Amino acid sequence: MDDAVSLDKSIKKYRSGLVTFLGRPNVGKSSIVNALIREKVAAVSSKPQTTRNAVRCILTTEDCQIVIVDTPGLHEPRHALGEFMMREARESIDSVDAVCFVVEAGKPLDHAGEAVLGIIEGIGLPVLLVVNKIDRCRDKRGEDDFWRFLAPIQERVKPAAVVPVSAKEGTNLDVLREEIMKLLPEGEPIYPEDVLMDATERFLAEEIIREKIFEATEQEVPHSVAVVVEEFKSPDEYPDIKRGEIRADIIVERPGQKGILIGEGGSKLKEIGTTARLEMEERFGYPIFLQLWVKVKPDWRKSPREMERAGYRKK
Repeated sequence: MDDAVSLDKSIKKYRSGLVTFLGRPNVGKSSIVNALIREKVAAVSSKPQTTRNAVRCILTTEDCQIVIVDTPGLHEPRHALGEFMMREARESIDSVDAVCFVVEAGKPLDHAGEAVLGIIEGIGLPVLLVVNKIDRCRDKRGEDDFWRFLAPIQERVKPAAVVPVSAKEGTNLDVLREEIMKLLPEGEPIYPEDVLMDATERFLAEEIIREKIFEATEQEVPHSVAVVVEEFKSPDEYPDIKRGEIRADIIVERPGQKGILIGEGGSKLKEIGTTARLEMEERFGYPIFLQLWVKVKPDWRKSPREMERAGYRKK
């Protein structure tokens, strides 16, 4: 009997659950998620507020399944779209088992970061303090500054662990995975092991196009853009076609933004379409015919009706 009890204690229990990543815009939450999954599952760019929807990404290993809820960066909303993004971020907390509070190494918390910290202080869930971009703190002075800036944050959130990482270089991602796993309950996997993201191909197509717009344009244009896939046909659903057929509308607020997106002789739109199509073909596994149209909807981000048409539905 004693041997049986000892054997049972030595068996590592499988763990599964949900964790959300919270932080101010542009601290690298989506980059960390992509690096953990080892696949590109979340839209990323150097511009803040790239992520708009809370998206579930799934990391499955032999001993755990971590369902990561990637959220928009918390910020002060200025329009209906901003309010939607904040609801997405806050509501992600309701269904998770743990929280990763992501901050940027050596960079003091700004107003947005303080707002996130205020939310985390009162949620009653275990918290990991994830410090991204440690590749920027190479010298001794940088290391001293690193721990000095962390001290008041640690005092307020009482994290289960502090995990310095670099999504760019892949540093300490295995440590982060292990620390997240410790906070999850024992249980069976929530998703099949081959699922990487709880989203449709239509949604992924919209995100890919929007990411390419972020990469190709400057100033206010990316934040004024929505992408709506009006038609999506895949060879899986339509066996009579040999390639996917996607038609999408790019919605902007002003005629000038439309001109920027189209570019001289359609060059900018062609660039966006080509890069988006190539990534879709890699992600979906079949050839794609992509059509893009740019439409002007004045102040769509301030209109709940236009927001819903663009896919940002009020819950």
